[in-house]
Amino acid sequence: MNSFDIASPRDWMVASAETIASVVIVTGLLQTVFYFVLLLYAGAALGTRPPVLRSASLWRRYSEQAPAISVLAPAYNEELSIVESTRSLLALQYPDFEVIVINDGSKDGTLARLIAEFDLMPVDRYVDAGVSHAPIRGFYASPKLPRLLVLDKENGGKSDALNAGINCCRTALFCAIDADSILESDALLRVVRPFIDQPDLTIAAGGTIRIANGCKVDSGRITDIRLPRNFLALVQIVEYLRAFLMARVGLSKMQALTVISGAFGLFRRRHVVEVGGYSHGTVGEDMELVIKLHRLMRERGQDYRIDFIAEPVCWTECPESLSILGRQRARWQRGSLECFAKHKRMLFNPRYGRIGIIGFGHILLVDVLGPLLEVLGYILVPLLWGIGLLALPWLLAFLAVTFTLGIFLSIATLVLEEIQLRRFPKARELAILAGIAIIENFGYRQLSNVWRLQGWWQFVRKQQSWGNMTRKGFSTS
Repeated sequence: MNSFDIASPRDWMVASAETIASVVIVTGLLQTVFYFVLLLYAGAALGTRPPVLRSASLWRRYSEQAPAISVLAPAYNEELSIVESTRSLLALQYPDFEVIVINDGSKDGTLARLIAEFDLMPVDRYVDAGVSHAPIRGFYASPKLPRLLVLDKENGGKSDALNAGINCCRTALFCAIDADSILESDALLRVVRPFIDQPDLTIAAGGTIRIANGCKVDSGRITDIRLPRNFLALVQIVEYLRAFLMARVGLSKMQALTVISGAFGLFRRRHVVEVGGYSHGTVGEDMELVIKLHRLMRERGQDYRIDFIAEPVCWTECPESLSILGRQRARWQRGSLECFAKHKRMLFNPRYGRIGIIGFGHILLVDVLGPLLEVLGYILVPLLWGIGLLALPWLLAFLAVTFTLGIFLSIATLVLEEIQLRRFPKARELAILAGIAIIENFGYRQLSNVWRLQGWWQFVRKQQSWGNMTRKGFSTS
């Protein structure tokens, strides 16, 4: 045989195995490098920001300049918590705001509880026709509470409910939240800052979402920040820190932010109406709205800003069971894929600048390819090494990318949180979260990718259901 002879089957199998391992390892490295860059940008953004002001100082500085805000709170079957949530919203520290609770065709006593508790009566209200939504059945208000309006409509889903609120609000800015979440009392004053500092550029801003499980709640306020005892809730605290304190702060610094959480976002109403409001037929309505805003402004060639502010906080309850958490993560994955597919022409398109290159590149790397290649690596790399088709260095490289660098990024995010925000001042709490940041890489991370693959399968099948997201409710003091 000479040099031109065909390679043996084993040589071909080894080459194929090394190719598979290379793709998995290089993709993991690209993800890690990108997250490391985000970490650097997040550190720079938090390190150069003005000192965090106390609420009283914020009020003195911004109250006279603060524009009016309509707080939109969609509610569906929230009978047990709607009164406390509404009282919490009415107690926000902001000079000029209105709370619009949108009863999205609840089948329980949500509307009746609101009417009875706040002594509401039917009223008339002008409704704009800017965006589409299901029919409105009526409005309720009370002269004793001029800041509260309850909108009753036929069921259409969260996007539809928010569109109805947009059509009914009379302010230039609106804040979209979840009715079962808790805004810190000064959250509006903090999140509105970019609209005051750069009013001609800012069209949207988001705040931090934090896990309330384990915390004590009194009269719609977080009175004592504590870590939950549930392992899944602890893991999600670390995940949320990575998502908000690292990823979104970093992407905002780059002006490539592709999502503002549906639980807490502030928007300029005019631009949202121009893009048609929240889209129907997708579970990623919050992400798609931000992408549509980017697309509108880029295609017009107008300067603009979409920012993330770390200091304003919205507290929410996270799932504590594997079944509910799995459904949530599959839905999030499906929403990302729907948005990517709908706006895929923006990917690496110079016309869309940073959002097309960095923002959509991030979605492609993390949401589209990430779960597929990571699960493939978990299965094939150890298997190919075990049957002798991969040398030991390949396995070690995969383990280093998958575990070592992942742990480093999580611990670095905790360090950043402690230096900049200090929401967990006790050393014991930080030690627990540091332990969770290590443990989650051995089992939970792999399970999370399985849930994301379920989201991929749901996307392929064009499934649209939200699934049952049963909550336990906040702990009261």
